[in-house]
Amino acid sequence: MVMASRRSLWLAALALAFSAVAGAGHASESEKMHAESQADKPLGVVELFTSQGCSSCPPADAFFAELATKDDIVALAYHVDYWDYLGWKDTLSRKENTERQYDYMRAFGSRSVYTPQAVLNGRIHVNGANRTEVDGALARMARSGEGMRVAIKVSRTSDRVIIDAGDAGTGPSDAHVVIVYFEPPQTIKIAQGENSGRKMTYWNAVTGIQTAGMWHGKAQRYELPISEIVKKGGCAVLLQSAGKDGMPGPIVGAAFIHKP
Repeated sequence: MVMASRRSLWLAALALAFSAVAGAGHASESEKMHAESQADKPLGVVELFTSQGCSSCPPADAFFAELATKDDIVALAYHVDYWDYLGWKDTLSRKENTERQYDYMRAFGSRSVYTPQAVLNGRIHVNGANRTEVDGALARMARSGEGMRVAIKVSRTSDRVIIDAGDAGTGPSDAHVVIVYFEPPQTIKIAQGENSGRKMTYWNAVTGIQTAGMWHGKAQRYELPISEIVKKGGCAVLLQSAGKDGMPGPIVGAAFIHKP
């Protein structure tokens, strides 16, 4: 989903493209010497659908802020726009975020969307304010093989970010390489609506999401110009499967792409 106002940016990114190179172990010696790397299988991915105009969301936003500081969680907040009519336009909301939530609704066979909704590993959804449900579900999925089963290693040189996705092992072996851009933490004073008078700090508010390639179960490399990363507040990569109808499916690998 590409924002019209950012079309030129996305097209530039795609023109530069992710050049995929099979076999993740063929980095040059200079890359090995100069790359700063992180390789991990985090506990899970938490995608919170929230709104500044939703009176039920502040507890979920506060809990999400805790998750966003954990090293083993990839936490992304999608501010939606359908509560804006209540008197306050969410300053971080984007139509594309609402569309992603509706895509999950169809993938889950649900009849409606709600906030605060936490989608975990692209597999299930729970109330985003219920830390017991969120923590418990992530732990259960990790034990049952529904967690992050594909290692993603992110490294960088002076001019590029290198994403190495590992082998699938068993299970589904096709996934989209999804790049998610988000804002740094910011504090916003809400002047109207259901949360009027509150001052909230929001973490990892998503500003754009781009499907940048495909992964087919084998170790594969993708490259991104580092200039694209430094323009953003933050960035994450997800390996997310998709159904035949294009709806989002399970996330099998994830990592943050840290700015230099």
